[in-house]
Amino acid sequence: MKVDRFYNRVAETMDRSEIRRIQEKRLRQTVAWAYERVPFYRRKLEERGLTPEDIRGLDDLQRLPFTTKDELRTLYPYGALAVPTSEIVEIHATSGTTGTPTLGFYTSNDIEAWAEVAARSLTMAGIAKDDVFQITPSFGMFTGGFGFYHGARKIGAMIIPTGAGFSRRQIQYMIDFGTTAVCAVVSYILRLTETAREMGIDPARDTKVRKGIFGSEMWTTEMKKKISQIWDMDVYDIYGFTELCGPGVANDCYIHDGLHVWEDHFLVEVVDPRTGEVLEPEERGELVFTTLTKEAAPLLRYRCRDISYIYDAAVCECGRTHRRLGWISGRIDDMIKVSGVSVWPSQVESVLLQHPEVGQEYQIIVTRQEGLDRLKIVVESRHKLEKHEADRMALKLAKNLRDALMTSVEVSVVDPMSLPRQEVGKAKRVIDERGV
Repeated sequence: MKVDRFYNRVAETMDRSEIRRIQEKRLRQTVAWAYERVPFYRRKLEERGLTPEDIRGLDDLQRLPFTTKDELRTLYPYGALAVPTSEIVEIHATSGTTGTPTLGFYTSNDIEAWAEVAARSLTMAGIAKDDVFQITPSFGMFTGGFGFYHGARKIGAMIIPTGAGFSRRQIQYMIDFGTTAVCAVVSYILRLTETAREMGIDPARDTKVRKGIFGSEMWTTEMKKKISQIWDMDVYDIYGFTELCGPGVANDCYIHDGLHVWEDHFLVEVVDPRTGEVLEPEERGELVFTTLTKEAAPLLRYRCRDISYIYDAAVCECGRTHRRLGWISGRIDDMIKVSGVSVWPSQVESVLLQHPEVGQEYQIIVTRQEGLDRLKIVVESRHKLEKHEADRMALKLAKNLRDALMTSVEVSVVDPMSLPRQEVGKAKRVIDERGV
């Protein structure tokens, strides 16, 4: 569906030379702000023999040091702040499942900037004042619910702030309130799909939900198409993370070919994850962000661990001039080494979803037996199968996965609804039992 609305047409369609001028000005300001107010950054720049005056424009960006997640963890809780705590009006945190959480701090101006980029992203996905917008991500330390809320308030849409969980009630609210648009963690819209069917409700026929904005987890084009078909929904991908601001950093337009990143607020690079070397457009690597308008906790060249690339072409058919990111194919943390072979969960999902008889839930289980790695995929069938039918499907999937992953795979096909579901938070699909 063609969506040609703009929240801030001037900002979203400005000339590339104007974007560069704004970026260079704001980069100089950000470096000076960080150097003067954050001892961590002053020390890092001084170790390189740099002062803010040495950074004159984008050509000097690579002279700046990287910032890593591990470094931010050492600054917990307030070591990354550039302002007194009295100026902080909101705080969020990552889940901290792999260590000390990293934090997101916001001044009033930071909230305003977050609301601006979120409103641009939601408008790009077709959300308008006349929409009834159901926000299912949680309203807590996770940024998800708040990012959508701040953006939707800017737009003026009617908000149903359900938060996470209570799936049957979520579906009932959609019907009762006439929800037209919904946002969710990717795995949760799958759970809502199952819940609707359990209630005897056809999402496409019995609800008015025709716009969906999903993110926070890796997902594939195949999954996007599947959700779109089930709900008769125009599906959009939103991107962001706690350390920058949350959802709203980038979003796809109606062309559905890459995600526009708001370059007047964020500088983005792609680097080789191993060497840190900056890669050219269209080369896939680790995304690196520098904030340009963040007051509370500015970030210089933050290695976020997400894997993607930057499009070579700048101007899009939708009219926006902000560069696009490719689909996020995973995180460096997600990659699994199995007997020396790199396996990405997105590769597994892409293969599974090519088979319509496969259900929507799966697990990737890695074990070690007698010193050898073993990779097992447990996947639900779309409908309950006889044992011989399940065995035949497992053999077919194992062959397809082996061809795609270039390593041996064991597949087990199980009954629908037999794998665990996640009502709140992100799905856990990778289980590494090797103890390493």
